[in-house]
Amino acid sequence: MIRELTMEFARVTEAAAIAAARWMGRGEKDAADDAAVVAMRAVFSTVQIDGTVVIGEGEMDDAPMLYIGEKVGSGVDPKVDIAVDPVEGTNNVARGLPNAIAVVAIAETGGFLHAPDMYMDKIAVGPKAKGKIHLDAPVIDNLKAVALANDKDIEDLTVVILNRPRHEKIINEVRATGARIQLIQDGDVAPAVAAAMAGTGVDMLLGIGGAPEGVVAAAALKCLGGEMQGRLWPENEDDVERAKKLGIGDISRLLTMDDLVKTDDVVFAATGITNGDLVQGVRFFGNGARSHTVVMRSVTGTVRFIDAIHRLDKKPFTYRK
Repeated sequence: MIRELTMEFARVTEAAAIAAARWMGRGEKDAADDAAVVAMRAVFSTVQIDGTVVIGEGEMDDAPMLYIGEKVGSGVDPKVDIAVDPVEGTNNVARGLPNAIAVVAIAETGGFLHAPDMYMDKIAVGPKAKGKIHLDAPVIDNLKAVALANDKDIEDLTVVILNRPRHEKIINEVRATGARIQLIQDGDVAPAVAAAMAGTGVDMLLGIGGAPEGVVAAAALKCLGGEMQGRLWPENEDDVERAKKLGIGDISRLLTMDDLVKTDDVVFAATGITNGDLVQGVRFFGNGARSHTVVMRSVTGTVRFIDAIHRLDKKPFTYRK
Protein backbone atom coordinates (compact mmCIF):
# COMPACT_ATOMS: atom_id res chain seq x y z
CA MET A 1 0.00 0.00 0.00
CA ILE A 2 1.34 3.43 -0.93
CA ARG A 3 2.59 5.30 2.13
CA GLU A 4 1.44 8.67 0.86
CA LEU A 5 -2.18 7.54 0.86
CA THR A 6 -2.34 7.63 4.65
CA MET A 7 -2.91 11.38 4.52
CA GLU A 8 -5.65 10.90 1.95
CA PHE A 9 -7.50 8.60 4.34
CA ALA A 10 -7.16 11.24 7.05
CA ARG A 11 -8.90 13.68 4.71
CA VAL A 12 -11.75 11.20 4.37
CA THR A 13 -12.39 10.91 8.10
CA GLU A 14 -11.90 14.65 8.65
CA ALA A 15 -14.67 15.40 6.15
CA ALA A 16 -17.08 12.93 7.73
CA ALA A 17 -16.38 14.17 11.26
CA ILE A 18 -16.88 17.83 10.41
CA ALA A 19 -20.14 17.08 8.59
CA ALA A 20 -21.49 14.99 11.48
CA ALA A 21 -20.35 17.45 14.13
CA ARG A 22 -22.86 20.01 12.84
CA TRP A 23 -25.53 17.74 14.31
CA MET A 24 -23.97 17.23 17.72
CA GLY A 25 -26.50 17.42 20.53
CA ARG A 26 -29.45 17.99 18.22
CA GLY A 27 -31.04 14.60 18.86
CA GLU A 28 -30.98 13.55 15.20
CA LYS A 29 -28.59 10.63 14.88
CA ASP A 30 -29.75 9.66 11.38
CA ALA A 31 -29.13 13.18 10.08
CA ALA A 32 -25.61 13.12 11.53
CA ASP A 33 -24.92 9.76 9.92
CA ASP A 34 -26.32 10.85 6.55
CA ALA A 35 -24.19 14.00 6.54
CA ALA A 36 -21.06 12.01 7.37
CA VAL A 37 -21.76 9.42 4.66
CA VAL A 38 -22.20 12.08 1.98
CA ALA A 39 -18.99 13.87 3.01
CA MET A 40 -16.96 10.67 3.30
CA ARG A 41 -18.10 9.44 -0.10
CA ALA A 42 -17.31 12.77 -1.74
CA VAL A 43 -13.70 12.77 -0.52
CA PHE A 44 -13.22 9.07 -1.26
CA SER A 45 -14.03 9.85 -4.92
CA THR A 46 -10.86 11.98 -5.08
CA VAL A 47 -8.51 9.34 -3.63
CA GLN A 48 -6.30 7.42 -6.08
CA ILE A 49 -7.40 3.90 -5.17
CA ASP A 50 -9.51 1.09 -6.59
CA GLY A 51 -11.41 0.44 -3.40
CA THR A 52 -14.21 -1.94 -2.42
CA VAL A 53 -16.27 -1.41 0.72
CA VAL A 54 -16.31 -4.71 2.64
CA ILE A 55 -17.65 -3.28 5.90
CA GLY A 56 -20.02 -0.38 5.41
CA GLU A 57 -23.41 1.09 6.13
CA GLY A 58 -25.25 -2.11 5.18
CA GLU A 59 -26.41 -3.88 2.04
CA MET A 60 -27.13 -1.89 -1.13
CA ASP A 61 -30.92 -1.95 -0.67
CA ASP A 62 -30.64 -0.55 2.85
CA ALA A 63 -27.72 1.85 2.34
CA PRO A 64 -27.67 3.81 -0.92
CA MET A 65 -24.12 5.03 -0.23
CA LEU A 66 -21.07 3.29 1.23
CA TYR A 67 -22.86 -0.04 1.12
CA ILE A 68 -21.05 -3.38 1.21
CA GLY A 69 -19.65 -4.08 -2.24
CA GLU A 70 -19.64 -0.44 -3.37
CA LYS A 71 -16.63 0.72 -5.36
CA VAL A 72 -14.95 3.89 -4.10
CA GLY A 73 -11.96 5.92 -5.21
CA SER A 74 -10.79 6.97 -8.65
CA GLY A 75 -10.60 3.38 -9.90
CA VAL A 76 -6.83 3.19 -10.34
CA ASP A 77 -4.48 0.86 -8.45
CA PRO A 78 -3.82 -0.03 -5.69
CA LYS A 79 -6.78 -2.35 -5.18
CA VAL A 80 -7.82 -2.23 -1.53
CA ASP A 81 -10.60 -3.36 0.79
CA ILE A 82 -12.17 -0.68 2.94
CA ALA A 83 -14.01 -0.81 6.25
CA VAL A 84 -15.93 2.38 7.02
CA ASP A 85 -17.95 3.74 9.87
CA PRO A 86 -18.80 7.35 9.02
CA VAL A 87 -20.19 7.88 12.54
CA GLU A 88 -19.14 5.36 15.17
CA GLY A 89 -21.43 6.32 18.03
CA THR A 90 -24.42 7.98 16.37
CA ASN A 91 -26.29 8.21 19.67
CA ASN A 92 -23.25 9.90 21.21
CA VAL A 93 -23.39 12.59 18.53
CA ALA A 94 -27.13 13.06 18.92
CA ARG A 95 -26.76 13.46 22.70
CA GLY A 96 -23.46 15.37 22.70
CA LEU A 97 -21.69 12.51 24.50
CA PRO A 98 -17.99 11.58 24.22
CA ASN A 99 -16.13 9.13 21.96
CA ALA A 100 -17.97 9.57 18.66
CA ILE A 101 -15.54 9.20 15.77
CA ALA A 102 -15.47 8.94 11.99
CA VAL A 103 -13.29 5.99 11.05
CA VAL A 104 -11.88 4.06 8.10
CA ALA A 105 -9.57 1.08 7.85
CA ILE A 106 -7.86 0.02 4.65
CA ALA A 107 -6.15 -3.24 3.78
CA GLU A 108 -4.97 -5.22 0.80
CA THR A 109 -7.71 -7.10 -1.01
CA GLY A 110 -8.94 -9.94 1.19
CA GLY A 111 -7.37 -8.41 4.27
CA PHE A 112 -10.49 -8.12 6.47
CA LEU A 113 -12.97 -10.59 7.86
CA HIS A 114 -16.27 -9.83 6.12
CA ALA A 115 -18.14 -9.46 9.39
CA PRO A 116 -21.93 -9.62 9.23
CA ASP A 117 -24.04 -6.88 10.78
CA MET A 118 -24.58 -8.61 14.11
CA TYR A 119 -23.07 -8.78 17.59
CA MET A 120 -19.63 -9.99 18.60
CA ASP A 121 -18.25 -10.83 22.03
CA LYS A 122 -14.86 -9.08 22.35
CA ILE A 123 -11.81 -8.56 24.45
CA ALA A 124 -9.17 -5.96 23.53
CA VAL A 125 -5.86 -5.15 25.21
CA GLY A 126 -2.60 -3.34 24.51
CA PRO A 127 0.79 -4.65 23.35
CA LYS A 128 2.09 -5.57 26.81
CA ALA A 129 -0.82 -7.93 27.42
CA LYS A 130 -0.79 -9.43 23.93
CA GLY A 131 -0.80 -13.23 24.07
CA LYS A 132 -1.69 -13.24 27.77
CA ILE A 133 -5.48 -13.02 27.62
CA HIS A 134 -8.23 -15.26 26.27
CA LEU A 135 -11.88 -14.52 25.55
CA ASP A 136 -12.96 -17.74 27.26
CA ALA A 137 -10.85 -17.26 30.40
CA PRO A 138 -12.52 -16.13 33.64
CA VAL A 139 -12.65 -12.35 34.03
CA ILE A 140 -10.40 -12.49 37.08
CA ASP A 141 -7.71 -14.38 35.15
CA ASN A 142 -7.70 -11.85 32.32
CA LEU A 143 -7.53 -8.94 34.74
CA LYS A 144 -4.65 -10.53 36.63
CA ALA A 145 -2.79 -11.08 33.34
CA VAL A 146 -3.32 -7.49 32.18
CA ALA A 147 -2.32 -6.08 35.56
CA LEU A 148 0.87 -8.14 35.64
CA ALA A 149 1.75 -7.26 32.04
CA ASN A 150 1.30 -3.54 32.71
CA ASP A 151 2.98 -3.58 36.13
CA LYS A 152 -0.21 -2.40 37.84
CA ASP A 153 -2.42 -3.49 40.66
CA ILE A 154 -5.81 -4.80 39.56
CA GLU A 155 -7.40 -1.90 41.46
CA ASP A 156 -5.64 0.51 39.09
CA LEU A 157 -6.97 -1.07 35.90
CA THR A 158 -9.75 0.61 33.91
CA VAL A 159 -12.05 -1.67 31.94
CA VAL A 160 -14.48 -0.24 29.36
CA ILE A 161 -17.82 -2.02 29.00
CA LEU A 162 -20.97 -1.06 27.10
CA ASN A 163 -23.75 -0.27 29.57
CA ARG A 164 -26.21 -3.00 28.61
CA PRO A 165 -28.32 -5.47 30.62
CA ARG A 166 -26.50 -8.34 28.88
CA HIS A 167 -23.29 -7.25 30.62
CA GLU A 168 -24.59 -7.38 34.18
CA LYS A 169 -22.63 -10.57 34.93
CA ILE A 170 -19.23 -9.36 33.71
CA ILE A 171 -19.76 -5.94 35.30
CA ASN A 172 -20.29 -7.64 38.64
CA GLU A 173 -17.28 -9.90 38.08
CA VAL A 174 -15.01 -6.95 37.26
CA ARG A 175 -16.23 -5.00 40.27
CA ALA A 176 -15.63 -7.99 42.52
CA THR A 177 -11.91 -7.86 41.62
CA GLY A 178 -11.63 -4.20 42.62
CA ALA A 179 -10.87 -3.02 39.08
CA ARG A 180 -12.41 0.19 37.85
CA ILE A 181 -15.10 0.24 35.16
CA GLN A 182 -15.91 2.91 32.61
CA LEU A 183 -19.45 2.25 31.37
CA ILE A 184 -20.19 3.66 27.93
CA GLN A 185 -23.53 4.09 26.19
CA ASP A 186 -22.39 3.59 22.58
CA GLY A 187 -19.33 3.39 20.39
CA ASP A 188 -16.79 0.75 21.41
CA VAL A 189 -14.20 1.29 18.65
CA ALA A 190 -12.50 4.28 20.28
CA PRO A 191 -12.09 2.63 23.72
CA ALA A 192 -10.85 -0.61 22.11
CA VAL A 193 -8.14 1.38 20.34
CA ALA A 194 -7.46 3.42 23.48
CA ALA A 195 -6.71 0.18 25.35
CA ALA A 196 -3.66 -0.28 23.13
CA MET A 197 -2.42 3.30 23.31
CA ALA A 198 -0.30 4.49 26.22
CA GLY A 199 -1.58 7.42 28.24
CA THR A 200 -5.29 7.04 27.54
CA GLY A 201 -6.09 5.49 30.91
CA VAL A 202 -7.91 2.54 29.31
CA ASP A 203 -6.50 -0.95 29.92
CA MET A 204 -9.09 -3.32 28.47
CA LEU A 205 -12.34 -3.49 26.53
CA LEU A 206 -14.76 -6.29 27.41
CA GLY A 207 -18.21 -7.33 26.24
CA ILE A 208 -20.59 -7.68 23.36
CA GLY A 209 -20.77 -5.02 20.67
CA GLY A 210 -21.03 -4.79 16.91
CA ALA A 211 -19.12 -7.32 14.81
CA PRO A 212 -18.20 -4.84 12.02
CA GLU A 213 -16.89 -2.46 14.67
CA GLY A 214 -14.80 -5.32 16.02
CA VAL A 215 -13.00 -5.69 12.71
CA VAL A 216 -12.42 -1.93 12.44
CA ALA A 217 -10.97 -1.83 15.96
CA ALA A 218 -8.81 -4.88 15.22
CA ALA A 219 -7.26 -2.99 12.31
CA ALA A 220 -6.09 -0.28 14.69
CA LEU A 221 -4.88 -2.81 17.24
CA LYS A 222 -2.86 -4.48 14.47
CA CYS A 223 -1.12 -1.16 13.87
CA LEU A 224 -0.49 -0.67 17.60
CA GLY A 225 0.67 -4.20 18.37
CA GLY A 226 -2.31 -4.91 20.61
CA GLU A 227 -4.70 -7.83 20.58
CA MET A 228 -8.38 -8.44 20.08
CA GLN A 229 -10.26 -11.71 20.23
CA GLY A 230 -13.89 -12.13 19.31
CA ARG A 231 -16.72 -14.56 18.75
CA LEU A 232 -19.89 -13.86 16.81
CA TRP A 233 -22.96 -13.58 19.05
CA PRO A 234 -26.06 -14.30 16.96
CA GLU A 235 -29.47 -13.29 18.28
CA ASN A 236 -31.48 -15.44 15.88
CA GLU A 237 -31.31 -17.75 12.86
CA ASP A 238 -31.21 -14.78 10.49
CA ASP A 239 -27.87 -13.79 12.03
CA VAL A 240 -26.55 -17.31 11.55
CA GLU A 241 -27.59 -17.35 7.90
CA ARG A 242 -26.10 -13.89 7.36
CA ALA A 243 -22.75 -15.11 8.69
CA LYS A 244 -22.83 -18.21 6.50
CA LYS A 245 -23.49 -16.10 3.39
CA LEU A 246 -20.31 -14.17 4.18
CA GLY A 247 -18.29 -17.38 4.39
CA ILE A 248 -18.27 -17.91 8.16
CA GLY A 249 -19.19 -21.56 8.51
CA ASP A 250 -18.45 -22.13 12.19
CA ILE A 251 -20.16 -19.22 13.87
CA SER A 252 -19.02 -20.32 17.34
CA ARG A 253 -15.28 -20.38 16.68
CA LEU A 254 -12.89 -18.00 18.36
CA LEU A 255 -11.77 -15.21 16.04
CA THR A 256 -8.15 -14.17 16.54
CA MET A 257 -6.34 -11.13 15.21
CA ASP A 258 -5.29 -13.15 12.15
CA ASP A 259 -8.94 -13.99 11.48
CA LEU A 260 -10.14 -10.42 11.89
CA VAL A 261 -7.27 -8.79 9.98
CA LYS A 262 -5.55 -11.16 7.57
CA THR A 263 -2.76 -8.94 6.27
CA ASP A 264 0.22 -7.13 7.77
CA ASP A 265 -0.40 -3.99 5.68
CA VAL A 266 -3.22 -2.01 7.26
CA VAL A 267 -3.97 1.70 7.58
CA PHE A 268 -6.38 3.07 10.18
CA ALA A 269 -7.65 6.65 10.46
CA ALA A 270 -10.11 8.16 12.91
CA THR A 271 -11.22 11.76 13.44
CA GLY A 272 -13.03 12.87 16.57
CA ILE A 273 -16.58 14.13 16.23
CA THR A 274 -17.02 14.61 19.97
CA ASN A 275 -14.24 14.69 22.56
CA GLY A 276 -13.00 11.29 23.69
CA ASP A 277 -10.23 9.07 25.03
CA LEU A 278 -8.57 8.78 21.64
CA VAL A 279 -9.06 12.12 19.85
CA GLN A 280 -10.69 15.48 20.46
CA GLY A 281 -13.92 16.49 18.80
CA VAL A 282 -14.54 19.05 16.07
CA ARG A 283 -14.53 22.69 17.15
CA PHE A 284 -16.15 25.32 14.94
CA PHE A 285 -15.18 28.97 14.65
CA GLY A 286 -16.52 31.51 12.19
CA ASN A 287 -15.91 30.10 8.73
CA GLY A 288 -13.67 27.30 9.91
CA ALA A 289 -13.30 24.17 11.97
CA ARG A 290 -10.53 22.43 13.86
CA SER A 291 -10.23 18.64 13.81
CA HIS A 292 -8.12 16.05 15.57
CA THR A 293 -7.21 12.83 13.77
CA VAL A 294 -5.12 9.76 14.48
CA VAL A 295 -3.60 7.87 11.54
CA MET A 296 -1.57 4.69 11.86
CA ARG A 297 0.02 2.08 9.63
CA SER A 298 0.86 -1.47 10.64
CA VAL A 299 3.91 -1.93 8.40
CA THR A 300 5.87 0.84 10.10
CA GLY A 301 4.03 1.07 13.43
CA THR A 302 3.91 4.83 13.00
CA VAL A 303 1.09 6.68 14.77
CA ARG A 304 0.43 10.28 13.76
CA PHE A 305 -1.91 12.76 15.40
CA ILE A 306 -3.05 15.50 13.04
CA ASP A 307 -4.40 18.75 14.46
CA ALA A 308 -5.92 20.52 11.44
CA ILE A 309 -7.66 23.82 10.81
CA HIS A 310 -10.10 23.85 7.87
CA ARG A 311 -11.37 26.78 5.80
CA LEU A 312 -14.83 25.49 5.04
CA ASP A 313 -15.46 28.02 2.28
CA LYS A 314 -12.59 26.46 0.32
CA LYS A 315 -13.78 22.85 0.50
CA PRO A 316 -15.06 21.16 -2.68
CA PHE A 317 -18.37 20.27 -1.01
CA THR A 318 -20.47 21.71 1.75
CA TYR A 319 -20.42 20.60 5.37
CA ARG A 320 -23.64 22.38 6.15
CA LYS A 321 -27.20 21.09 6.07
